[in-house]
Amino acid sequence: MLHVSWWKTVLIWFAVLLSVLLAVPNLLSDKQLSSFPAWFAQRKVELGLDLQGGSHIMLKIERGDVVRDRLETLVGDISARLRTVNIGYSGLTGTGQKIQLRVNDPAQVQAAINALKPITSANGRPGAALSQGDNGALTIDISDAGINERVSASMTRSLKVIRDRIAQLAVGEPLIRRQGADRVVIQIPGLADPQRLKNLLNQPAQLSFRLIDQSMQVQDAMNGRPPAGSEVLFSEDDPPVGYLVQKQPILSNIDFADAVAVSNTQSNDGNISVKLTPESTSRFAQATAANLGKNVVVVLDDQVISAAALKTAITTGDIDIPGDFTAQGAQDLAIMLKSGPLPATLTTVEERTIEPGLGNETMRSGITACIVAAIFVAALMIGFYGLLGVAATIALVINIIMVLAIMGLFGITLTLPGIAAIVLIIGIALDANVLIYERVREEEKKTHLLVDALRHGFNRAAATVADANLTLLIVAAILFYVSSGAVRGFAATLIAGIFTTFFTACFVTRSLVDAWISHRKPRVLLAGVRSGIFDGANIRFMGIRRYSFTVSAALSVATLLAFAAVGMHLGIDFTGGSIIEVRAKQGVADPTNIQSRLQSVVPGDVQVERLDDRLSAVIRVHAQQGGENAEQSAVTLVRDELGRDYDFSRVEVVGPAVSGEISTTASLAVLAALAAILIYIWLRFEWQFAVGAIVATLHDVILTLGLFVLTGMEFNMTGIAALLTIVGYSLNDTVVVYDRMRENLKRYSQMPLPILIDASINQTLSRTVLTSATTLLALLALYIFGGEVIRSFTFVLLFGVAVGTFSSIYIAAPVLIVFKLRPDKFQAGDENKGQAGGDVQSGKPAV
Repeated sequence: MLHVSWWKTVLIWFAVLLSVLLAVPNLLSDKQLSSFPAWFAQRKVELGLDLQGGSHIMLKIERGDVVRDRLETLVGDISARLRTVNIGYSGLTGTGQKIQLRVNDPAQVQAAINALKPITSANGRPGAALSQGDNGALTIDISDAGINERVSASMTRSLKVIRDRIAQLAVGEPLIRRQGADRVVIQIPGLADPQRLKNLLNQPAQLSFRLIDQSMQVQDAMNGRPPAGSEVLFSEDDPPVGYLVQKQPILSNIDFADAVAVSNTQSNDGNISVKLTPESTSRFAQATAANLGKNVVVVLDDQVISAAALKTAITTGDIDIPGDFTAQGAQDLAIMLKSGPLPATLTTVEERTIEPGLGNETMRSGITACIVAAIFVAALMIGFYGLLGVAATIALVINIIMVLAIMGLFGITLTLPGIAAIVLIIGIALDANVLIYERVREEEKKTHLLVDALRHGFNRAAATVADANLTLLIVAAILFYVSSGAVRGFAATLIAGIFTTFFTACFVTRSLVDAWISHRKPRVLLAGVRSGIFDGANIRFMGIRRYSFTVSAALSVATLLAFAAVGMHLGIDFTGGSIIEVRAKQGVADPTNIQSRLQSVVPGDVQVERLDDRLSAVIRVHAQQGGENAEQSAVTLVRDELGRDYDFSRVEVVGPAVSGEISTTASLAVLAALAAILIYIWLRFEWQFAVGAIVATLHDVILTLGLFVLTGMEFNMTGIAALLTIVGYSLNDTVVVYDRMRENLKRYSQMPLPILIDASINQTLSRTVLTSATTLLALLALYIFGGEVIRSFTFVLLFGVAVGTFSSIYIAAPVLIVFKLRPDKFQAGDENKGQAGGDVQSGKPAV
């Protein structure tokens, strides 16, 4: 027996049963779930927008608007306070975060300072600094802390307005969350019209009724200086018409109790009616009665949308807003008026939109790839391990069920890269079983008793499995911390899979094998096990280390030179810009026609490529000059030009603010992963092992970057995810080899290091080949069946796994010789020091 106690067995299978209950809702429809009892888990795994379609939009509050609003408020406050205490002043101006004025009478300077002291603090905290100059000059500097506090308050208010506006759209369940100090992320699944959503969220919707100032001509005000309390605003006309209007409105947003849009379906136009609050109804009636015959304008976000003369007093409290509105425009303005104005402009700095039909197709491809990957690796395991392979396959199924249960329980979103993570988990899970089974085979050769071999094999392999998976866990955790969206879904899914892999490999598989032994009571390892294909290997890996090192170094140098000379094709995640996938409404996509049409309307470089289905094309618009709004304007131009002939399947827009941050965080992520792994290997082994692991990892990273340079594939955030995954997986294999070297170093301190390393690699060669084969098979299934969107990502992983296997043998191991690893550090009391050769030439040191 494996001596798995009854209570451990109960806990193991209770966890499995609980996972099944948590995962079952994913197989049932909402209608079917409604018939189950209330205690039954009903939380399904949420699908990412790339799998179900929808829009991801990141908005950034314009700090300049907050500064300008604060500046205008303070200027007005200063003027009012000084007039209240009868202090004369001149030159009151504000620029940026600085306000300047001069007190006319120097004797009143101290009184002016006392009057202005309250404005230098807000809520008991300093918001501005007041300083005194010569000849009555005063300066008020608005502090960054004060602006930051107002940005935070504006964000809080903006979140409420955004929620109110989206709630009136009657869309699916939106995700709205604050990110950082000045950004908000909105995700709406199944959204068919992202352009309308952006228009609703980007517009402050500050609406006011103002009287026209007739004290001077508009042109004179534009040429000179408008009267105090008035300003020049322009209409929407082409060319725009200027109006000199009073700054103080007679009605504004706070006076509106409700807004209703009425649409004419035949003419596709609409109008808006607002209902005033009781107090503002009375005030507006008095204002209109007092200004009969005068002209009033309706101003929306500092733009005049209509003008009319007041012919009668308006006393009903119901007002029709004059203007030329479309049916949808009227509906949208009514939504904005009911939800209230935004305190500052929100600019779209990132957009990722996928048409729902495309997401469903991607989902089907991903599920197919997972099923095929499981069949591939299960067939491999059963072919090599017989009934033990069956146990590993059962554990694999349980592993995937547990991953889905954890994702549903913790609200981890399943994205397309997340499906790739599940496929990778399939390979990694069976890797762990290979490590255990190969250790069991070795133990059986020593003890010749299957039960003891299984017990020792499971116990001793558990540490190796933990070591190997911990390196991957480190890089997955770093990737989760620095990424967002679909890539974060990949990292979160991978983290969940690493934990379930260790549990199923070390506990579930052990429990299944224990049940088999209890039932069948075999005396020897199953005859069906055929994994010992390299048992008699005596390959002199270190004999060619100088050649392999030289070739690898030459390839690495060539890659770095190509990287410097040619560079990589960086995606919009790092450079900014737009990617737009369109599908022809009739016939096939014509990239030449698309390019010629867009070059005349979109500034900068535009590239068009037709996809394999010939119906679709991908348009790449390089980063625009002019900031975040310029990127959105470019996409709008593309929509206007191609909208009649093409449907927009996918739109990704990354502004300069986001792309700069992604570049920084991606670089830090790679460096942090390398540093964390260096520290871990150093603590777990010796410093020479740590150096060897880092050299091998750098080798893999450089060659993988070379693949991007050579093929011209786009390098984006998923490329970073692939790179970090390769780092983790490469170290997974390296740790397995290092683990065996450490064991042999403890036993044979007098053995020449190259011979000992060769023996260790030969001893672990079966597991190295099988673990790489299972992962490569799983990734190959994803590459073939996973669809076009994920294919380049999978290709990079395939290359990385192959290169990582090579570097574990030919890079990580020779470094130990270069840095003169000392076997005496590992010397144990029961060493067989005299056996320097023994059976080592066959890859099996004497014991």
